[in-house]
Amino acid sequence: MRLNAYESSKLYKEKVKAYHDKKLLKKNFRPGQQVLLFNSRLKLFPGKLKSKWSGPFTIKEVKPYRAVELFDPQSETQDRSWTVNGQRLKLYHDGILRD
Repeated sequence: MRLNAYESSKLYKEKVKAYHDKKLLKKNFRPGQQVLLFNSRLKLFPGKLKSKWSGPFTIKEVKPYRAVELFDPQSETQDRSWTVNGQRLKLYHDGILRD
């Protein structure tokens, strides 16, 4: 009976994983696109109405393994760029936030 429970649990987990993976959307970024950056370092209540998304930033280069190099077009120094994980980004559409 215990082996049957282990097997049922394994089958259930495989089905749920397949369903979840099917629903995931790939994010394909290109240089020149504007994106918002998720700030995961906000503490519990630093400012109640402070957004966790900052930006918009412009993509300078897309590197392998979802690494993306960004720069801020509004800053005075144009050579200021940094690399972030692509999972922390979402596209910015002309002032309208979309998930």
